[in-house]
Amino acid sequence: GVKSLIVKYYSTSFQETETFYIASCAAPFTMANVSSTSGTSSLSKLQSLNGLFAIYKKPGPTSADVLNSLKTALLNEAGVQNLNPRKRKKQEIKMGHGGTLDSAASGVLVVGVGYGTKMLSTMLEGSKKYVAVGELGKATDTLDATGTVILQKEFEHITRFDFEEKMKGFTGDIMQVPPLYSALKTHGQRLSVLLKKGHKVEAKPARPVTVYNLDLKEFKPPHFTLDVECGGGFYVRSLVDDLGKALSSCAHVKELIRTKQDRFTLEHHALHEEHWTFEHIMRSLQPC
Repeated sequence: GVKSLIVKYYSTSFQETETFYIASCAAPFTMANVSSTSGTSSLSKLQSLNGLFAIYKKPGPTSADVLNSLKTALLNEAGVQNLNPRKRKKQEIKMGHGGTLDSAASGVLVVGVGYGTKMLSTMLEGSKKYVAVGELGKATDTLDATGTVILQKEFEHITRFDFEEKMKGFTGDIMQVPPLYSALKTHGQRLSVLLKKGHKVEAKPARPVTVYNLDLKEFKPPHFTLDVECGGGFYVRSLVDDLGKALSSCAHVKELIRTKQDRFTLEHHALHEEHWTFEHIMRSLQPC
């Protein structure tokens, strides 16, 4: 029979790689098993899934919130409305995501299910693509539009030529200081959580990151649009902030969309919420 999966919730980010506990894998799923209407059988099939797939994260919720919504939708479809505390380990799904998106950001979020959670660390190391809309002349404490404006400077002197010239210094292997508001941790707590509690937080030191490609797609001051392809550990918010400073002004991210994570693209792979079903996941699942 299908072995029960011990449930652990895993959340990884571009900044950290957690150790994954891998439970015993269930028997491989086959499409011949789809027809059963039994709640127990449906849950067992759900728990037998192993692999990676991508979903679309909308702006607003955290990546963890989105993953919980996905798990709830799948459990409800399997007939599990309320988890029984005595059977929690047998009722839940072993699932995690392979790279945090800021709450204000949208786009591709890669999900690992079952044994696929072991593969999530590779998502941190693979390339990512983003479309970022920035605004010159205003800096915020979070480096994006969710924060408080802490600085305003002139930007009228900046030309498209100036912008593209400064961009050349932000491609290839560079050093980057991560934002204070981030998933990075100090003393076991996220910097963003400590800041929201009113604690003083020291900036993390600059670290090496890679920008494979950087294009200025649109320049209509104060707004501009960038296409960014980067490696792991890279913050688009820091890039935009640094560009603003390099141009003798300041800037922040207005909108951020992740269009690609490793081999998963927004256009071809990301399941929207209405397709967070067992059938659609089975169609798009890339097995271990």
